Parts: sequence; structure tokens; C-alpha cells
Amino acid sequence: MSQQISTILTPASQGFSFPAEWAKHTATWLSWPHKEASWPGKIDTIYAPYIEFIKVVTDGELVRINVADADMKASVIFQLQNAGVDLNKIEIFEFPTNDAWCRDHGPAFLINPATKQKAIVDWGYNAWGGKYPPFDLDDVIPTKIGNHFGLPVFNPGIVMEGGSVDFNGKGTILTTTACLLNKNRNPHLNQAQIESYLQNYYGAEQILWLGDGIVGDDTDGHIDDITRFVNEDTVVTVVEEDKNDDNYHLLQENLEALKTMRLLNGKQLNVVELPMPDAVIYDDTRLPASYANFYIANSAVIVPTYRSKNDDKALDILTQCFPDRKVIGIDSTDIIWGLGSFHCLSQQEPE
Repeated sequence: MSQQISTILTPASQGFSFPAEWAKHTATWLSWPHKEASWPGKIDTIYAPYIEFIKVVTDGELVRINVADADMKASVIFQLQNAGVDLNKIEIFEFPTNDAWCRDHGPAFLINPATKQKAIVDWGYNAWGGKYPPFDLDDVIPTKIGNHFGLPVFNPGIVMEGGSVDFNGKGTILTTTACLLNKNRNPHLNQAQIESYLQNYYGAEQILWLGDGIVGDDTDGHIDDITRFVNEDTVVTVVEEDKNDDNYHLLQENLEALKTMRLLNGKQLNVVELPMPDAVIYDDTRLPASYANFYIANSAVIVPTYRSKNDDKALDILTQCFPDRKVIGIDSTDIIWGLGSFHCLSQQEPE
């Protein structure tokens, strides 16, 4: 079967593109955590920081939550109410999921700036290369949401996760070869073909490739744990100071690569270095703790913290990067046992 994309019916050909995360949101989408196997022995400890995250996000936008059924809905409402969350800012949908990682299985919302129309891309989802079956419920979430709201839904027919791509809103996507060229995703596609899908379905013109992700990242190197746009020509990228740490060399390689990159307008990227937290180890497992897994909400930037000496330093750096938003740290030491944090758990719906 030929992998040529018919560009006539793609989002890009119809004027759609994926906005930067700092563009105004209508809502933030979440899939309520319920899978014990994602936080073995620890799932009860994640709800307090998770609900704290929701509370901060509702200061500036709606939070839309996928739940399994009426019982889970009642439980969620009870927990949010107990924590003092404004329930007027919460909308709950009985769209069952296998897991909580809405960045990767949730809808990729596109906007057509000329018509103000919204659309959704429903990429294929296979739980990071088939690692954690079943994933059939997660895979259909974008189309369910599109159908509910009467939005056009595009189906590229290949696997792609929201955490594997980052956007500057001006035609550039950042990603990694470790993830997108991994044989467990789209083994029939080469790098040029994958770029073509990214351009046609996200409405981008330029793909910038980094190499490996951090140690402990079971997604095979998602960009949202290492390097993020904070405005259209600036990225923050995590670096490890300890030369004996397993992350040291791979993060140095990414840093050097970023320094050579140019944007569409020929400008060099501004590169801001963000420290890594002290290694977070639980049950003899090195966890993918990173300050780069922050989420840019309308009213705040929410940053995972890890009871580390570098927490305050990371928050200070990000405060300088986002002068128009509060930067708020929320303890993610328990959440990261699930191998992801606030960015992995959320997906923005642009206005």
C-alpha cells in the first residue's frame, strides 16, 4: 500500500493548524485516573495533587473530564467538591478510557484562524508501541469527543502521541527520533513520510528533530520531558549537571543540537537551560522526573516538583519565561510513579 498522503482532504489544505499551548484555551481535557496498574500500590496518593492541578486550571478555564460511568462521575464530583473546586468550571463526560494519559490518547484540537472553525485529529494510539494493553477505549476518545461536539474529525491512520510533539504556533514542531522513528509505532514509514503526516495533519511547515529522551521514560523519548517551546522562538531544555548521571550525555547532545537549529524565519532558537531534579527512584526504578513536563493553562503554568533542591531554581527560570502567567509548582513525586506528570495527563482545547 502506498503511503502517499492525499493532501486534498488534510487539515493543512483546509487552513487548519495546531495552536501553541499558550494560545487561549476553552478547556483542558483530562481522563480521570483509575488504572491501579499505572500506579501500583500508590494510586490513592495521586488524587490530592491531581485535584490541586484541576483547581489551579479552573481559575482560568473549564476542565472537561472523561469518566467510565455514572458511579465514577459521582465519585469525581464528590472528591472535587470536597477539595473546594468550583463545579461550575467542571464538565464530565461518560467516555470510558483504559488509562489517564490524555495528552497521548486525547483529541488533537486544530483551529482554522480564518473561519474560527475547530476540528480534531484522531491519530492512532497503541499505548506507546503496544506496551500496556488494552488500549481500545483510549484509541477512540478523540472521535467520541468530536462526535459529541459536532466537530470534523480527521483520521490520518498512523500512530502519534501528543506528548511526542511540541509546537511554537508559527509552523514549527519539535520532536524526537527516539520516539517517532521507533519501529513499535509506524514501522512502514520513514522520517520523510512521518514529516509529511505532521505537516499535513498539524498544519506545520518545519519539523525539528532531537535524539533521545530521558532515562526511565517508557514512551521511548517524548519531547515533553526534555524540550518545550515557551514562546515562538524560545525553548527550555533540561540539562543534567552530574556527569556521572545516565541523563548527562544524551541531554548534552540535545542541547548542542538545539543550538544549531534555525526557525522558518532563519532565526536561531533562544535556548534556556532548565535543571533536572535529583533522581527520583521508587521500587528500584528510575522514574522520568522532569520539570519540562509543565502545563501551560490560561491563568497559570503548572510545574511538577519533586522535593528536590532544584525545585525552586526550575520555578524561578520558568517564571522568567512566562511573565504573563503565575508559575505554580505542585508536588509530583507520587504522580511520577505512573511515569508521567501534568503535561502527560492533560490536553488543551483552544478557543
